[in-house]
Amino acid sequence: MRNNQSITGRIDWFLVLLLITLAVMGLTTLYSVAFNAEHPYIFDVSQLYGKQIMWLGIALFLGFIVYLIDSDIYKKFALPVYGVILLLLIIVLFLPPVNGARAWLGIGSLGIQPAEFAKIAAALVLAKFISEAPLKSQNIKSVLIAFSIILIPMFLILLQPDAGTFVVFTSFLFVMYREGITFDPIILNVINSFPNVKFKQTWVGTHFIPILFVVILLAVFSILSSRIYVVFTLLPSLEVSGFIFIIIALSIIGFFGFFIVQKFGSKRDRGNLTFAIILGYFLSLSVVLTVHFGFSSLAPHQKERIEFFLGLREDPDGEDYNRNRAMAAVGSGGINGKGYKNASVSSVRANHVPESETDFIFCPFAEEWGFFGSVFLVIIYITLLTRIVFIAERQRSVFNRVYAYCVAMIVFYHVAINIGMNIGFSPVIGIPLPFFSYGGSSILSFTIMMFILLKLDSQRMDVLR
Repeated sequence: MRNNQSITGRIDWFLVLLLITLAVMGLTTLYSVAFNAEHPYIFDVSQLYGKQIMWLGIALFLGFIVYLIDSDIYKKFALPVYGVILLLLIIVLFLPPVNGARAWLGIGSLGIQPAEFAKIAAALVLAKFISEAPLKSQNIKSVLIAFSIILIPMFLILLQPDAGTFVVFTSFLFVMYREGITFDPIILNVINSFPNVKFKQTWVGTHFIPILFVVILLAVFSILSSRIYVVFTLLPSLEVSGFIFIIIALSIIGFFGFFIVQKFGSKRDRGNLTFAIILGYFLSLSVVLTVHFGFSSLAPHQKERIEFFLGLREDPDGEDYNRNRAMAAVGSGGINGKGYKNASVSSVRANHVPESETDFIFCPFAEEWGFFGSVFLVIIYITLLTRIVFIAERQRSVFNRVYAYCVAMIVFYHVAINIGMNIGFSPVIGIPLPFFSYGGSSILSFTIMMFILLKLDSQRMDVLR
């Protein structure tokens, strides 16, 4: 039975204030960067800022509707919503491409990206599954189902291709790790199938997700390194590719691990530790092979972006133009900035920074307000993330908590990667800045995502699990 206390009285107004602040700052930045003297009226829907206000109005209306819906509905209808979104992700693959990607559903002169809403659907279904699954007695089936929830939309999004949203979906892995979903059931089933070997738990399986990310990072930086020169005293220089180098390194580490276990390990644990080393070697090797051949299968422009990011190639006036101009715009702002409407490098009129109203909107903001303004914006986003985590931790329901952490990780990925793109710390993969970048799909999806969180939090005292 629901508490009779006003639900609006329990809304997290601090979170609402942060969202309004970001939306207003984003709108004023868009008005500055896309200002048209012939259309100065900010509500002019023929201009980007007018369209953004329209999208904000639609998003606010939908958010209000979302907030009126009882929180139990989101758990009950998570699977049907997830199924509809998957269907839309399949439909867009058969539509004409827009800007090189089959990711848009057209509505008149407008369009939406189902991939943006797939993040919400996946978060709801993952929260529903984890809240209902007995995690203390995990088995192979439950682990595979949990990973399939995020892998299926990831595969469909990769076919579009939308590398940015694909990367964002990996944020759910950390939510699963936080909730105790591990690879132990799968790894233990493989190891214990061998005679005279019995593991109750494996360190690799328990911490598989963070280990996987570390191995992937090592593999990427080793495999994509242009060349590694190994110089021997008595032999001429040998040119070894990063791919071969990491395989050799893994083999050496595995050999020394095996030697130490056989030399100093007890007879009881020797067999188990040996199997653990062999398993770790082949798991690491499989990741290296996947990254290597996955990189080889990327489209040429995607390879180039990664190579530019890693410093393997330089083409400041060609393929690396976006990132180069973005860093120049951010740097031109200096400490105090040039002032509002004085962005010369990153304005839409100058066209020095492509997509300065969407993926690179941080550039004009940094150019206008400088280092101190940029730090202020980052502090607001950090405060937003901290507040969402605080909301997650005070939930009595597992479903609410998992969903809140999904929202926190999605926002963190978007903020970190988008700002990273603008200052040269991450590849250019097309991720909008939440509540800041121009775009209907982004505004709608983040608003709906946040209002669902606000609704779940407002009724947190009415649920036990």
